[in-house]
Formats: sequence, structure tokens, C-alpha cells
Amino acid sequence: MAIYDAPIHSLDGGNADLHEYEGKALLLVNVASACGLTPQYEGLQKLHEQFGAQGFEVLGFPCNQFMGQEPGTPDEIKTFCETSYNVTFPLFEKIEVNGDGRHALYEQLTEVPDSADGHTGDIRWNFEKFLVSPSGEIVGRFSPTMTPDDPAMVDAIKGQLPG
Repeated sequence: MAIYDAPIHSLDGGNADLHEYEGKALLLVNVASACGLTPQYEGLQKLHEQFGAQGFEVLGFPCNQFMGQEPGTPDEIKTFCETSYNVTFPLFEKIEVNGDGRHALYEQLTEVPDSADGHTGDIRWNFEKFLVSPSGEIVGRFSPTMTPDDPAMVDAIKGQLPG
């Protein structure tokens, strides 16, 4: 199954289709509103703005599996992201990224080794990032602690821009 085939809903519960993002470089991130890494929303939004016109999208997937750091309802998550970090990139339904309830999308993502340390398997924490090429290949995995403005991540994104 291609990543675009994974069934997903938008944050408000409506149907969403990842095929909409085919042909774009993507950064998929499991996000949370009450985490020490939550300020990364700011950097993710900057990447979205900086490279969006060149065929790049950040896609956020709220997850409450790490110490209950995303307890909010969809409306609370949306309001928090918009008012605290001016987030305009797409946010999807709250999902599980580890365990028996792991979302089909993350079944594929977790097979990819981390670009720096080779880690595969379970998501380590909120804000783990995956870079997807315009053809749908998962080409990079970045630690939760790697900030969105890290030169290695920015260079990897630039290398995948279709335009």
C-alpha cells in the first residue's frame, strides 16, 4: 500500500484523502499540544511557509500516546494550534502511532530508519518527523528532538522539492 492509500480523516472528522498530496514533498509529524517539544509547531509552520509554493506540505497527526500530551478535542487542538502558533498546515484526526492500534500510515513510516542514528520501529516521542518524496517514497526519518530548522532537515527537504 502506498502512503497515499492509508485511510485518514481530517481533524474535524470529515473524510480526507492523502492522494491530494501526491507530487509534493511532505513532512509527516505526530504532534501534541502539551509537550516540551510543542514549540516545534513554530518551526514546522515556518517550513510550510518557506517551501509551500515549491511543492511542500507539512502534515500534522495529533497523538495522545505519550504521557497524555494531546488530550484535547479536535476543536481544542485546532484552536490551540491556530492561536498559539498560527498553524495553517493540515492537521488530521488524532491517531495512534504505536502498538496494536497503530494507524496504517504509521505501519509504513515506522519501517524507515532514522537519518541520523538508524532507529527503526516504534515512534520515540511526539514530533518525530518523516520526509516523503513527491513520488511517495519515505526518504527520511528525523528524531523528535531535531528541530525543524536543523540544517540537515532543511537540506533534506530542499533535496525533495519538485519545483
